[in-house]
Amino acid sequence: MALARNKVFEMVRREILTCELMPGVELREGELAQRYGVSKSPVRDAMQKLEFEGLVEIEPRRGHRVRPISVRDAEDLLELRVILEGAVVRKISNEASDEELAGLDRFRTADMSSIEAFAEYNRDFHHALSMLSNNQRLAEETKRVMEFYDRLCVISLSTLRQEGGFEGPLADHNAIIDAIQARNGALAARLSHKHVTKSRGQIMRGLESRPIVA
Repeated sequence: MALARNKVFEMVRREILTCELMPGVELREGELAQRYGVSKSPVRDAMQKLEFEGLVEIEPRRGHRVRPISVRDAEDLLELRVILEGAVVRKISNEASDEELAGLDRFRTADMSSIEAFAEYNRDFHHALSMLSNNQRLAEETKRVMEFYDRLCVISLSTLRQEGGFEGPLADHNAIIDAIQARNGALAARLSHKHVTKSRGQIMRGLESRPIVA
């Protein structure tokens, strides 16, 4: 039973974070149970955990729904990401080995054939940076923020694709990699801040046509 609960929780969580389940979508226990081939009990347990994480909310007299993205929450996540990622790039610029820094070259190119492919590349890049920090708590918190940022990222990339493609973010990543490999943590942090600031505008434009909370 515990395995089924964890499975349902992880699957629903992933679909929310990747926007397969869009913000505001109603979640019916019976439909989810049938979809995942389980009873309602693990679905109900998953809803409680997701509610605790802030990804699901109770809809009076109707059950649960995916929590809409609020402008305030988006702003808070962006600010927290700047703080955490600035600390990460400074730390790895000073402390990571030459071999570890050279390994970042694998992120100099990306699959830009779809929003989903580039979002996966983006997630892997930022996760790799956090792991190089050699600080478990910093890495875990950065990973958690980036997971929640995924929903914003999908919206951002949707807007970005309409505005000319993924070349801009990829160029930003290459500039950050250059600064890190040059062991210039201050420059890497400034470039990371600039990168997030640009994505903020794309995210806010994307939110204009999505379910949000004022």
